[in-house]
Amino acid sequence: MSEQDPRTPEATATARPASAAPPRQHYPQPLLPRNARNWMMVWYRNYMVWKKLAIPSMIGNLADPMIYLFGLGLGLGLLVGQVHGVSYIAFLAAGTTASSVMMSASFESMYSAFSRMHVQRTWEAIMHAPLTLGDVVLGEILWAASKAVLSGVAIMLVASALGYAQFPSALAALPVIVLAGIAFASLAMIVTALAPSYDFFMFYQTLVMTPMLLLSGVFFPLEQLPEGARAATSVLPLAHAVALIRPLMLGRPVENAPLHLAVLAAYAIAALVIALVLLRRRLLR
Repeated sequence: MSEQDPRTPEATATARPASAAPPRQHYPQPLLPRNARNWMMVWYRNYMVWKKLAIPSMIGNLADPMIYLFGLGLGLGLLVGQVHGVSYIAFLAAGTTASSVMMSASFESMYSAFSRMHVQRTWEAIMHAPLTLGDVVLGEILWAASKAVLSGVAIMLVASALGYAQFPSALAALPVIVLAGIAFASLAMIVTALAPSYDFFMFYQTLVMTPMLLLSGVFFPLEQLPEGARAATSVLPLAHAVALIRPLMLGRPVENAPLHLAVLAAYAIAALVIALVLLRRRLLR
């Protein structure tokens, strides 16, 4: 039996061969953001990267909702006529504004955030600074919400310029767009926390986002749905976003505004907490 090494732990650590693998670095344990400056720096970092490709990025985010707006609004609008006392394209413009917020926030929180977390390992590099996981995740979510606001506001301004929305009353929809962007970005961050690869996002797009897009009043009034389907749509965040944004863009009073705002806020807060828990579990494995 060999004698026990008489060296101290410090000497043993010093004598470790240079080729030995360094000890695994763990992420900071605190779950919540430490302060506003930390997550703002994460937001600013993403902004500086995005600024280099801002124009093609905005074109990509706006192309799909604009096709819906003018393709369906002008084409199908000739057959539909008026809906709720306004032209179909005006009815669709408000729904498209809300859906563009969902799409932009979700894609940024999924594909782009997953790239920074898993592929490029940018999160790992950031958290070597005195930032918590909460700082990084909150900064990512608010960045995704910021891109969603850009998409929503751009469509709202185009609709206002063409007479499909009432200006300046449509500006009252801005806080709703911000809140909806945070809610959808937080929900998508849960998917990012669970995703093993990019292919996983197709499940969320096909099974969640597409049904929500079709059943939330974006393309037709919810009154046309059966009673059971209307009850199901009452839990969809996009339906509440549309219920707030549409009357504001059309210059009409909003019904049950506190309820719609409360649902969007609940989605944003609950999804953020769930995403933080799942991401900490994933990154500390």
